[in-house]
Amino acid sequence: MATDTIHYPPITPQPGFADIVRDDVTYTTGETHTTSDRVNGWFERLVIQSGLEMSPMMLLALCALSGLALGGAMFVFQENILSTTFATIIGLIVPVLVTMFLRSRRQSQILRQMPEMIGELARAARTGRSLEQCFEIVADDTPAPLGTEMRLCDRRMRMGISLPKAIEPLPERTGVVSLNVLVTALSVHHQTGGDLITVLERLQATIRDRITFLGRLKTATSASRATAILMLILPPAILMFFIIRDAEYFTNLMASGWGWWMTLAAVVLQLLGTIWVLRILQSSKRT
Repeated sequence: MATDTIHYPPITPQPGFADIVRDDVTYTTGETHTTSDRVNGWFERLVIQSGLEMSPMMLLALCALSGLALGGAMFVFQENILSTTFATIIGLIVPVLVTMFLRSRRQSQILRQMPEMIGELARAARTGRSLEQCFEIVADDTPAPLGTEMRLCDRRMRMGISLPKAIEPLPERTGVVSLNVLVTALSVHHQTGGDLITVLERLQATIRDRITFLGRLKTATSASRATAILMLILPPAILMFFIIRDAEYFTNLMASGWGWWMTLAAVVLQLLGTIWVLRILQSSKRT
């Protein structure tokens, strides 16, 4: 029984178009290490790595609209300035928290897709095709979200950009550390040659072991992470409960001198604790 075979022609780069391929517009120059530059860079990477097809300015607009909506609803409900301010701050933060959740879920999906993708790349390399052809085949067969990023790299190669330059943004765009190893392996092979199949098979086994280790680590630290998240959420939730229950609660608290200073100290300590806990959680779940 005859079967149809898909023939992939060699990728013909178009060097004439390479000059018109521009870099992505960024909101941080990368030339300084100021706090504003780091915050802008973090916010921009958050939007790109989350997979949301929107600009950072659009996310900022959503934060502003969310803050206005929640703050306006609280003002209509209680007609209290302090509670309205508190609700507005929560509304400003909610879109950022949702984007962080989407980024984490997308990174986990990409990491789970990597072993199968690398295995398929090794099988394609066994057929004697060039590295560019193998990358094109795997990019077409890999589902989103990893396939979306690979097809973007494939389009860059078709515009005349070399393979190392085309795949260089992959780790930055996804935030997946394991992709650094894949990008390095493909770039070195493209420049110097070598046994690509053996390298890919070993890399596939390494990433599978890493996924297994991360799963065991997540299971072993689940109780600690849940406790840390509860400690972050509980203080603002208790304050919000008392504000909704009694609109004058926060006003009476801020009316006295000791209440104002105690509240200020609690906010500062809560912010410091939040930053510290988030750093610990982030370092323990690197992909």
